[in-house]
Amino acid sequence: MSDDVPGAPPRPRGISRHRIRLATIGFAAIFLLIAGRLVQLGIAPDPQARERVDAEHALSIRRPDIVDRKGRLLATDIESASVFADPKQMLDIDTAADKLGKVLGLDPVKLRSRFAKNRGFEWLARELTPQQRDAVFRLGIPGIDFMTEDRRIYPNGPIVSHVLGSVDVDGHGIAGMEKYIDQIGDVAKAGDQKVLKPVRLSLDLDVQNVVREELVEGVQHYKAIAGAGLVMDPNTGEVIALVSIPDFNPNDPAAALKPDTIDRIAVGLFEMGSTFKALTEAMALDSGKIKMSDRFDASKPLQYGRFRIHDFEPMHRALNLAEIFKYSSNIGAARIAMAMGVDAHKAFLGKMGQLTRLKTELPESASPIVPHPWGELNTITIAFGHGLSVTPLQTMMAVNALVNGGKLITPTFLVRDQAEADAVGKQVIKPSTSADMRYLMRLNAEEGSAKMANVPGYAIGGKTGTANKVVNGRYAEHKVLTDFTGVFPYYAPRYVVLVLLDEPKGLPETHGFHTAAWNSGVITGKIIQRIAPILGVPPDMSPPPNVPPGGITLAERTP
Repeated sequence: MSDDVPGAPPRPRGISRHRIRLATIGFAAIFLLIAGRLVQLGIAPDPQARERVDAEHALSIRRPDIVDRKGRLLATDIESASVFADPKQMLDIDTAADKLGKVLGLDPVKLRSRFAKNRGFEWLARELTPQQRDAVFRLGIPGIDFMTEDRRIYPNGPIVSHVLGSVDVDGHGIAGMEKYIDQIGDVAKAGDQKVLKPVRLSLDLDVQNVVREELVEGVQHYKAIAGAGLVMDPNTGEVIALVSIPDFNPNDPAAALKPDTIDRIAVGLFEMGSTFKALTEAMALDSGKIKMSDRFDASKPLQYGRFRIHDFEPMHRALNLAEIFKYSSNIGAARIAMAMGVDAHKAFLGKMGQLTRLKTELPESASPIVPHPWGELNTITIAFGHGLSVTPLQTMMAVNALVNGGKLITPTFLVRDQAEADAVGKQVIKPSTSADMRYLMRLNAEEGSAKMANVPGYAIGGKTGTANKVVNGRYAEHKVLTDFTGVFPYYAPRYVVLVLLDEPKGLPETHGFHTAAWNSGVITGKIIQRIAPILGVPPDMSPPPNVPPGGITLAERTP
């Protein structure tokens, strides 16, 4: 029976089958193209999805706690919420932008522009407070969601800011010990079973707080533009306290970017003034070529070419080494250095760590500004603390060696025991030279420029330092940097203290003087009086061992 319709023309059977075959092939090709595209999309990363995965990975970083030497918390992580948007799921981006802008304090116009790009992932705000999270949640806006992340907090605010540093919004250390932790790889990712032990610093939070309180008050009282303080154990090199004012709150990392919040102890470069006279005299005594009783002419200013070196309080006579230290004679220190020679002077300062960059756990440090070329005039001025700019921390490293028996020990911000200190320490001067320097520092506290820092019962030794600041290439007469170095007890030093003031002003109570004895020295005495009991050094009114009841006098050590 024929399939043809009666009266219709016969159908070309070959052509019909050919069309069916072509249609089948076309559908198959389209199916394969769609399937291939689906496979491609499944394999290729979606930028928005990738961004969300990256964000989740960033939020997964965990950091160890940071504690002080007694285990008290200085930095830790807490969980907080961060909010993001998927504009593709929003019903009304204009309304969403207006509401979120009010709650999060963001610009609605900019939010609207970001949402209009129709991306699948947009960060809105990180580390929300609980109140902010609840407020966003109550808006009930489709396409808004939260991620939980670890937020770094510093419970003590600015008190330990320069040592701790801070982290960025993704939890990476950007300064201080936080950056050090990243450098040693002491962080953990999501799913990492690594147990993060607290990082224990050498700092004592109580001592840190005392130093900061006294500095804040001192900067204000003496109308200085800045100040800094340091407490160290000279026998181990441990930093017990480090404060630089102005400081910042590490809970607000952006505050650390202000220029005046520089760490003046580890990063600031200064001419340290008469503090360097201690190094000059140690160089002379350690050489064996100059004795304590040797005298140098300070009867008149020292003329060197067109330069004249004066004393602040001239004695108009020859002075021995003890008197040069006691009266802080620029002329005497210069003549000592000239007698030793340029090469010997450079070599001594080099082995005392004053000519190269000091490296500690803190990533931030600065290289000293060393004169090139270095001639006799440079040696003359550096002998009394002008012409060489160093960080106060590296100068204190050298002072530690002057009083601890002669060992140069690199400072540390981590707990270090005596055995570890002995292993890293290097003998740079003789123990007898160190004993002489302790004597000179005690003499200065009893009879010289350090008397205002002398606290009864603590056998303090000390040295003042006042340096004119360089302004427009010239030393400014009325702008000075003052510093005071104190050690206690001098006969068996356990701690050294440095106080530094930038541009203190003369006051009626200081008779208009703005030198270190009248400001930095006074603050140092107040700090020692408060921190000594905290550090386990009780007052002792009895004479120190091997010291006559009347105390050490110049006549008892110098013929």
